[in-house]
Amino acid sequence: METETSSLPRNYPEALAAWQLQVLLNQSLREEFQAQIQGLQAQLDWFRRQLFGPKSERRLPPPPIEQLSLGEIFEAQEKQPVPTRTVAAHTRTVAKRPEEKAESLPFFDESRLPVETIVLPAPETQGLDPSAYEIIDTKISYRLAQEPASYVVLKYERPVVKLRDSGKITQAPAPAAVLEGGRADVSLLAGILIDKFLYHLPLYRQHQRMTQQGLRVSRSWLTDLVQRSIFLLAPIYAAQFESIRQSRVLTMDETPIKAGLSGKGKMHRGYFWPVFGDAQEICFPYAATRGTVHIEELLGKLPPGTVLLSDGYAAYARFQKENEGLVHAQCWAHSRREFVKAEAHEPERVAEALRQIREFYRIEEEIQEKQLTGQAKREYRRRHTLPLVTAFFHWVEQQLQDIALLPSNLFTKALAYVHGRKGPLQVFLEDPDVPIDSNHIERQIRPIPLGRKNWLFCWTELGAEYLGIIQSLLSTCRLQGVDPYDYLVDVLQRVATHPAKDVAQLTPRLWKEHFAANPLRSPLYHVRKPA
Repeated sequence: METETSSLPRNYPEALAAWQLQVLLNQSLREEFQAQIQGLQAQLDWFRRQLFGPKSERRLPPPPIEQLSLGEIFEAQEKQPVPTRTVAAHTRTVAKRPEEKAESLPFFDESRLPVETIVLPAPETQGLDPSAYEIIDTKISYRLAQEPASYVVLKYERPVVKLRDSGKITQAPAPAAVLEGGRADVSLLAGILIDKFLYHLPLYRQHQRMTQQGLRVSRSWLTDLVQRSIFLLAPIYAAQFESIRQSRVLTMDETPIKAGLSGKGKMHRGYFWPVFGDAQEICFPYAATRGTVHIEELLGKLPPGTVLLSDGYAAYARFQKENEGLVHAQCWAHSRREFVKAEAHEPERVAEALRQIREFYRIEEEIQEKQLTGQAKREYRRRHTLPLVTAFFHWVEQQLQDIALLPSNLFTKALAYVHGRKGPLQVFLEDPDVPIDSNHIERQIRPIPLGRKNWLFCWTELGAEYLGIIQSLLSTCRLQGVDPYDYLVDVLQRVATHPAKDVAQLTPRLWKEHFAANPLRSPLYHVRKPA
């Protein structure tokens, strides 16, 4: 039988070439498998951190070498005699105990919180005539008490009167309501909105609380109150968004929200595109996708010199290329986050990267402590931060030249992330109005993830738009130091009669200037207002 020998090496050079080829193939497979293993290990580490580990990205520096570890003790030292001196004898008053001081100090705003006074007479005065003792002082103690969230029914009695002279029958008109024909006082509307969107209490839980209080209302009625109230606030939201668009420094981000149905049993994944202005205002416009087209629709054509601060999402870079004169700045916190992801694979190199970035933030803290602004802030950054940033990017380039780092390595990806964004990451060095990161907008986004844990989703995209409207006003109230309850009670009564051309005055920032000193109140406030 004839055997096939054509595929076998016929001499030593062919055998050597075949062996070398096999070694290269094995090495390529090994690198591919190693990359897959690293990727799977990174996913496993991420899931473990979500289940068991801390979510914080904070990294504490190692303790100094001279610090004792657990179990170490100081060496016994010879006690030195303490010098003493003789003083004249005198009598001291006994200081009050800490708890006595604490219970006598008011810890609340008496103009906003009702106080019920309870008088406790001295036991020795029981049964005595008031002329038998004299009150020489009063000790005050405070206790914070609570009763279940209560609702009040305002009962309006309108006597029907017949005038004797003319025989005319008359009566007072029914009180005007924010929602025509409704049974809800403005205080209830503001309370429902704040409970749901500020304290994340879903309507079904509010309905349960009402039922326990003896109220017979439907959950659909509460939903209708929320929708109609937010509809009244929509012009204020539009005016605030237009104010934000006039800012020179804009910060933008995106966060997902389930809104509407995309199929049987499936929710559509939409996005809020929060925009933060330099006047401490924020809006949460809703869009169906995460595409660049929504940035163009929301921001439009921005004037030259405008700065857009964002994370590393490529849509912002594409938007910047289409807008001549727009400056794109990027966030150092997101860059740092990329290194944190690679900590398990390259701990020493990641530690060095985090150490260098930590120095940038240390200088920012010094700027805040010194309260530097404008040109002084710019010069301080150029003198102290610029050399550190230059050294950091030089270090990044050196690390990228290390051929031992695979492209799939998370540390390599982190290096490539910051290296590819070198220009946008240095914008803050030349512009004192640009912050080092976008953490200020991420702090305002937190109510959206918190809400997803409570009300989970929005049934319709219109519901998502309404959510963005009310969350924009409540978050801006917090930024402006405005009480959201007082604000909503006022503007819900004012917006229907306020001139449309001056609707911007009802945004939280301008409302604080024009109406905060004497806001419109609910009838309940006047009923319960102390004499």
